[in-house]
Amino acid sequence: MAKRGGFPGMGGGFGGMNINQLMKEAKKMQSEMEKSQEELVSKEFDATAGGGAIYVKVTGAKELKEITIKKEVVDPEDVEMLQDLIITCVNEALRKVDSAQAASLGKYNIPGLM
Repeated sequence: MAKRGGFPGMGGGFGGMNINQLMKEAKKMQSEMEKSQEELVSKEFDATAGGGAIYVKVTGAKELKEITIKKEVVDPEDVEMLQDLIITCVNEALRKVDSAQAASLGKYNIPGLM
């Protein structure tokens, strides 16, 4: 006959870990994840394009903080090239944020999180 409050053969449920211990571990993990996220948001990431002609800086919250454009890349006859360089540069900085986020939160190995 199975013990009350558990599943037969499971040693009291959850692989022998009681629910209080499981909740304690979950709260600890949540606290660590929040701290990691706060640290990421406070960081800044930068990128360049066009051999340094364009420079951007973004925060870990993916907010654009700075754009620097060298005068020599500004050509009124070729605005599209300048636009492409800016897009490339901003996207590279945002990829760096995504990569840092994946590295920071990936250590928790929670299915469906990333």
